[in-house]
Amino acid sequence: MLLKEYKKLELVDMPVPECGPEDLLVRVKACGICGSDVHGWDGSTGRRLPPIVMGHEAAGVVEAVGSAVTDVRPGDRVTFDSTVSCGKCFFCQKGRINLCDNRQVLGVSTPEFRRHGAFAEYVTVPRRISYKLPDGLAFEHAAMIEAVSVAVHAVNRTPISLGDSAVIVGSGMIGLLVVQAARIAGCGTIVAVDLEDNKLDLAKQLGADIGLNPSRDDVPELVKKATGGRGADIAFDVVGATAPIKTAMASIRKGGSLTLVGNITPNVELPLQPAVTREITLYGSCASNGEYPECIDLLARGAIKVDPIISAKAPLDDGPEWFRRLYSKEPNLMKVIIQP
Repeated sequence: MLLKEYKKLELVDMPVPECGPEDLLVRVKACGICGSDVHGWDGSTGRRLPPIVMGHEAAGVVEAVGSAVTDVRPGDRVTFDSTVSCGKCFFCQKGRINLCDNRQVLGVSTPEFRRHGAFAEYVTVPRRISYKLPDGLAFEHAAMIEAVSVAVHAVNRTPISLGDSAVIVGSGMIGLLVVQAARIAGCGTIVAVDLEDNKLDLAKQLGADIGLNPSRDDVPELVKKATGGRGADIAFDVVGATAPIKTAMASIRKGGSLTLVGNITPNVELPLQPAVTREITLYGSCASNGEYPECIDLLARGAIKVDPIISAKAPLDDGPEWFRRLYSKEPNLMKVIIQP
C-alpha cells in the first residue's frame, strides 16, 4: 500500500525487499495504522515524503534470514522495533538507542532517509531490532507492542513511588496504555483526562479511577480534591498541545513531575512560572529504548490489555478506505489493524 502522493494510497506490486546479511525478511501478518501515519497521509508531519510504504507497528513470520543471522530461523514469529538504530554511535553504545545519531524509522521518509514499512506483504528489518514472539500471542496483539513500548518507556522515564497519584491527559491509544503501565508500576489513584466521554469510559475500564472532561470539569480542582488538596504526584501529557500541557501542569503538586509523551504540535506555550516556583520536573519521552521483551511479557500475561483498543481488522485492500475514515475522525474509532 504505497503513498504515491499526499492523501492518495494505492495498492501496487513491488519487488520483494532485499535481505541483507544482518536482516530478516518478514512476511507481515498484522500492521497497525498509527496516528502518525494518518498525519503522514495528509503531509502534515513532513516525515512521509511520497512515494513511501508506511507502517511501523507490525508483527509477522520470518520468511528468510541474512547470511550473518544464526539465532532466528524461517518460520519464527517476530515483532520489531520501529526505530532502526545504528548500534555504533555514542548513544547506541550508551544503551540509549532511541537517541541514536543515525536513527531511522520504518515507514518514514525524510530528506535524509527513506525506509519502506510494513503495509505490505514483506518487510526487511535488522535482526538487532527484532524479537521472537510466544506462540500464544496473536499477531494483531503483537502489532500493538510498538505502541505499548512507547507507554512503558514513558512510565519508566518517570520517577514513580508505590502509591503515587497520577494524572494522564489524553485517553487516546497511547494514553490508555499509559494508564495500564502506570498501574503496573505502582500508581495509586489514576485520573484520566479527555474531551471524549467514551474514551474516559474505556480508560476507567482499563484501570483509571476517575475520568474528567475539561469541557465541563475543573480538572486541577477535582484532582486536588482527590489527592488531599495537594495535586497529583506525577502527570503525563499524551497529546502534545498547549491546552492539555497547561491542564497537566496545573494538576501536579509542588515538587511533582510531568512527562511529555505527545507531540502533535511542534511548539507549545509552557507555563514557566509555575514550573519554576513549584519546582516541577519535566521529562521528555521519545519512542522506546529496548523495552520490547518486557512489553511482550506484559501482553502475553494479560497484564496490559490491547483488545479493547482495537476497533477493526481489515485486509490490505481496504487500507486506503480505513485511512480516510481515521482522517475524518469517525467516532469510536481508535486502532485499525491491517492484515496483509
